[in-house]
Amino acid sequence: MVCILVAYLVKTGRRDALRPVWLGIAVAVGLSMSFGAALEFGSQELTFEAQEALGGSLSILSVGLVTWMVFWMRRTARHLKSELHSKLDAALAMGTGALVATAFLAVGREGLETALFVWTAVRASNDGTADPLIGVLLGLVTAVVLGWLFYRGALRINLAKFFTWTGAMLVVVAAGVLAYGFHDLQEADWLPGLHSLAFDISSTIAPDSWYGTLLKGVFNFQPDPTWLQVWMWALYLVPTLALFLRPGRVSPSTAAPRNREPEPHDTQAAPPAVDSSDRSGGADAGDDADGVHDGPRRAGEHSVGGQG
Repeated sequence: MVCILVAYLVKTGRRDALRPVWLGIAVAVGLSMSFGAALEFGSQELTFEAQEALGGSLSILSVGLVTWMVFWMRRTARHLKSELHSKLDAALAMGTGALVATAFLAVGREGLETALFVWTAVRASNDGTADPLIGVLLGLVTAVVLGWLFYRGALRINLAKFFTWTGAMLVVVAAGVLAYGFHDLQEADWLPGLHSLAFDISSTIAPDSWYGTLLKGVFNFQPDPTWLQVWMWALYLVPTLALFLRPGRVSPSTAAPRNREPEPHDTQAAPPAVDSSDRSGGADAGDDADGVHDGPRRAGEHSVGGQG
């Protein structure tokens, strides 16, 4: 989102608006970090049961937010860029304060969701070392580097495919966080079945081994889960991933042609008119100029001709 906002201002010759945009981004990042710090240090003052109850509840909440986010990004990825551009155009007309607010809202929502999800994921996989935090920092640095490369035009990306693959990975990770969240609620005595184990393979996959640590950090895998954990993991992962990966998911704006209504003299012999925006790749026309494109989509549209 940051690289889309900044690249658009540079491309349109509005470099004077970069400062308020960066200010809004900085405020959003600061708020997200403060939220994460409040979660970490505020929870340390609670009793063990209260910590487990808070962690479990926030884990379930974070999974809900992440699930909503990946479905939203999957649905709107093709038009995300044009949507941000239209909001930025409106903010440019309104003044500096609107620019700050637009950048803040564009980044802040994802920042707060990320802070909550990272806190719950790190808490679930924490083994008393700083390794989970190192992984978080490496992920953030990678995101910054990729964003810079996209902005410079060194990389091109198909947003629809990008959000499909990353969203699917997030769903898998979220399933582990959800299962661990229910385990926290069991440890807080909010839910029964803490000692009802589905299986115990600790002797085969030792939690302190490198592969056990890797499975724990990536998938929140636990070698001795309770039956409730296993059921919640399966009931979330299977239907959510199936719905997310099913073909034909398009946003409402592209579900129906945007061209004119058929006139009385139209016949079946004449192919339906192709909307000009469809021939140019939809609302994201011009993506190639900014280093973000949707080539497969456009290629598919040309191959079917009058199908629109």
